[in-house]
Amino acid sequence: MADASYDAIVIGGGHHGTIISCYLAKAGLRVAVLEGHTHLGGGAVSEEGPLPGYRQNPHAHFTTFFRHPAYTDFNLRDEGLEYLALDQHEGIVFDDGSSLLGYGAHRPTGGDPNTNKTEEAPDNVQKTYDQIKAFSQRDADTYLRLLEAYRKYWRKAANEYHFNPPQPWGTKDPLESLCEIADSGLEPVHQFMSVRQCAYDFFESPEMRTLFIRAVPTSTGLFADDPFGLQNLVWVLPTVLSFEAAVIAKGGTQMITDSLVKAGKKLGVQYFTGHEVDEILVENGNATGVKLARGGVISAPLVVSALGVPQTWLRLLRNHPLSDKLLHRIKNIHYDRGQILWGNVAVHELPDYAANKTNPGVNTQPRIYFGPKDPEYLATRYQHEMFLLGFPQQPYILTAPDSIWDRTRAPEGKHNILVEEFAAPVRLFSATDWGRLKVEFTDHLLDQWRKYAPNMTRDNVIGTRIYTPYDVEAGKPDMIEGGWTEGSMLPSQLGRFRPFPELSGFRTPVKNLYMCSSNMHSGPALGRGSSYNAYKVIAQDRGLLRVWEESGRAL
Repeated sequence: MADASYDAIVIGGGHHGTIISCYLAKAGLRVAVLEGHTHLGGGAVSEEGPLPGYRQNPHAHFTTFFRHPAYTDFNLRDEGLEYLALDQHEGIVFDDGSSLLGYGAHRPTGGDPNTNKTEEAPDNVQKTYDQIKAFSQRDADTYLRLLEAYRKYWRKAANEYHFNPPQPWGTKDPLESLCEIADSGLEPVHQFMSVRQCAYDFFESPEMRTLFIRAVPTSTGLFADDPFGLQNLVWVLPTVLSFEAAVIAKGGTQMITDSLVKAGKKLGVQYFTGHEVDEILVENGNATGVKLARGGVISAPLVVSALGVPQTWLRLLRNHPLSDKLLHRIKNIHYDRGQILWGNVAVHELPDYAANKTNPGVNTQPRIYFGPKDPEYLATRYQHEMFLLGFPQQPYILTAPDSIWDRTRAPEGKHNILVEEFAAPVRLFSATDWGRLKVEFTDHLLDQWRKYAPNMTRDNVIGTRIYTPYDVEAGKPDMIEGGWTEGSMLPSQLGRFRPFPELSGFRTPVKNLYMCSSNMHSGPALGRGSSYNAYKVIAQDRGLLRVWEESGRAL
């Protein structure tokens, strides 16, 4: 690539880079996206696997991107991003043969999730209520009370929180304000409780406590003794209680990237893969462009890094002097949460759970965990064993048989099932150890699975592909220690503190340089608002198009 100039450069072609480039181009800027890999998408990709003819998501899987403002702003459904909606949602199968299934309390209006409009589903509410009531009347009543609070307050407050820059210290954010509302279901103390305390405060049954504590790392990466924070609580409780319908991106997570890139190209965005940025150029305190690793300089009066904080500051700005405090805090970002053993299992026939005989629907639950009815194990030994031994010896596996509904995932008559369990940070084991742990975990997974679904024999398994935290970090350097959250989702690293106060507002000490990765507010997951919020800040600073106002919406 010869020397060139643009109105804006976006460093990194992950999902945040592909989002913000569309907004900048819609505002009339000439935009270049520079990606070091040979493909775009970052964690928003799909691949062939675990065998030829199958399709799997090696990183993000549970996505609700149709709720992101970019979905409507760029007509992503017309660009190929289509979601399928299901009535059943989250559930768990226990080792005593009992089970608990959740049904979406809201379903897409007209059955179409792509419009992002929902209607109440009283039949599903009754089903979920009855499922929980079988274990605890109190917990069933809690379900109804929290659902009402969700409808009245949580959903609106969560959207305001996720799709706006963080409030400064001293000003209550939309979630903190909920604690002042008597019937919101949230109290000030919930801001400071641990995961375990929240589980035991909201629920009394071991069934609901087990499901809650295990579901927390899937959504946040956190463990039982970690402080939780309102952002995480308001995200996890609706998931555990199936307040919304389960959805599946038809064709896999890759379709998010493909649709954004199609939209971006129509707006004039130019994408350059295999073009790694070596350095951000700074003159007199102003970012002026970038130098490429393969040679050449690209200049622009606006530079946006969609890479994580360490890559941006310790590598790309290595020749720019940093204050001692800034350098110290960059090196002090916590990454020891969210490390996963993650992959797919190709099978001849779907798991036939013994629990399905007494609770029909288990076999077709879109998101089903299996594990013992043991909240105390999750509270005291689950994390301990994974940090000491690599993975927990009493596994709580999450499975997702998306190929039931999305037939792009497997050949005719076969199925492809996502599996997830949590693991130790990369540094605690050697590369050789991680190779051994991958084999041991796969064997342990299949042995345990058969206890819940007797047909999950070795003969039923066609092939597996499991990624360890070591594999994740090797392919995605922003996923430090192999954690998908790109910075632990502890309250000290949420909202106005993410990743730390001095960098939490998307602006940087270098003028004309902004950041928009998952390291920033509002955190990881493909439907979060980091890049959208960064654009809001840039639009304010530079007088660019305020897309949300043009569209007639508040956010």
